[in-house]
Amino acid sequence: MEPVRVGGITIGGGAPLVLIAGPCVIESENHAVETALAVRDIARRAGVPYVFKASYDKANRTSGDSFRGPGLREGIRVLARVREAAGVPILTDIHEPSHAEAAATVADILQIPAFLSRQTDLLVAAAATGRVVNIKKGQFLAPDDMRHAIAKVSGTGNTRIIVTERGFAFGYHNLVVDMRVFPILRKLGCPVVYDVTHSLQLPGAGDGVTPVRPNSSSRWPRPALPQE
Repeated sequence: MEPVRVGGITIGGGAPLVLIAGPCVIESENHAVETALAVRDIARRAGVPYVFKASYDKANRTSGDSFRGPGLREGIRVLARVREAAGVPILTDIHEPSHAEAAATVADILQIPAFLSRQTDLLVAAAATGRVVNIKKGQFLAPDDMRHAIAKVSGTGNTRIIVTERGFAFGYHNLVVDMRVFPILRKLGCPVVYDVTHSLQLPGAGDGVTPVRPNSSSRWPRPALPQE
């Protein structure tokens, strides 16, 4: 497996565990900066390299009434402020090819959402920026099918690729993480990330929001997380 270098951090290739974390969507500048600083300090104490993640526009919300974020222009400004304040690499996702170049001015890693992992134009646009491309495996894809998405990116000459497992659809409103996926993805030659939070979702099971899987020790579900 070829490691990927980003902002002084090595991902894959036997390097230490890396944490990618942050608010699902940018709520405000203060919230994003405070979160980045707090998680950065926790990660430093734990000796874990840290990448900040937040979205400027969540275009794949379950409900059209859900908060999507501040949009591209304001989002880029906020992410630049986070980079300045926290001094950590930035990851953000893009939903349109036209956003790739602008997002790449501040993001070290451009993420392809799972639902869009087969969208050729989006993959190629992200790759053309030269930034690291994190492809989230679609909930509808077998792990070995990710070789085609990887090839779309590497075909541009950009081999700085990460793949993320977030579970696959199993029946209605359910995601399952098959641990056999990880060695299969590793054989494709890219570092592999495990998206723990999204793999705990129950897609579409809420009334316009996506709830998380209930705690096995609790009778009632936990509060819904507006992630998709």
